[in-house]
Amino acid sequence: MYRTLLRMPITRSFTKKSILQQGQVQPGADLSTSPPNPAPEPRVSAGRKRQKNNALKISKEETKNVLPFEHKPSGLPDIEELSYNKANGSAVSSEPPANWEKVLEGIRKMKTLEPVYSLGVDETDSSLPPKERRFAVLLSALLSSLTKDKVADGALQRLLQNGLHTAEAIDKADEATIKDLIYPVAFYTRKSCNMKKIAKICLTKYDGDIPSSLDKLLALPGIGPKMANMVMTLGWFNVQGICVDTHVHRICNRLGWVTQPGTKQKTSSPEQTREALQRWLPKEEWVRINPLLVGFGQTICTPLRPCCGMCTVSEFCPSAFKESSTSSSKSKKSGKR
Repeated sequence: MYRTLLRMPITRSFTKKSILQQGQVQPGADLSTSPPNPAPEPRVSAGRKRQKNNALKISKEETKNVLPFEHKPSGLPDIEELSYNKANGSAVSSEPPANWEKVLEGIRKMKTLEPVYSLGVDETDSSLPPKERRFAVLLSALLSSLTKDKVADGALQRLLQNGLHTAEAIDKADEATIKDLIYPVAFYTRKSCNMKKIAKICLTKYDGDIPSSLDKLLALPGIGPKMANMVMTLGWFNVQGICVDTHVHRICNRLGWVTQPGTKQKTSSPEQTREALQRWLPKEEWVRINPLLVGFGQTICTPLRPCCGMCTVSEFCPSAFKESSTSSSKSKKSGKR
């Protein structure tokens, strides 16, 4: 389905709004000068007096760091619904890494890469009414969490075959029945429970439809940032963010495309990777990068022992041949023992 939707024109035009960082400073006295006639201090111990004197030794250079800074537009696309991304400093744009366009083009040209990614609702489900199709996309996103594509797709197809793809049907269905149909997806008991809760919310708040904004999708049980962005893109055809899963997270770090804010350290979570990637990647690439890197990560840039010898963009990768050699050397050492 992802490939099908990529070929569909998205008529909505996206405008970029400048998002300004705001800083507030508590008013205080000038610490660089001393009063002409200081009042006599009460007698205190030497340790306390030394601690007090050290606290007052603040240079002018250090006080500059807490003054209001100049507001500059960041050029970040309009993602105002990201409630989990407010006031964390991630709105600062950054320079794109060198040769990123060559890397993406090289990955696209690798003929061995047939995107394995699928969300379950494909072109055969185009007969579904828009509201039902959107709810099916939401169900598919929920089922896909920590689950292989084929397993999640099979679970969704069983729900579709039994007519359990609408909020009304899920709400009326017995939870045990849903659990049996979606087995063996990961956490099928919890997911069946969340499906019931989501159906109830969609019925009472959205007339059986799904939420149309990121913050409202994130308020649903079991829905995280990756799934919310996926549903916005595939359900509403509204690109609000990049879908970052374990493959995108791993590959972007191996390529050196993302770092933690203010450091050169790798990002530690898919959500950090999404924030870092959206600072520089053009918005027209936000939809395409997920299936592209997922296919690449499942066939060549695998989690263990990546096939760097088969990769045509290894010259641009700072991690090329390092992880594979490390794995082999570790196995040799363990064999000697």
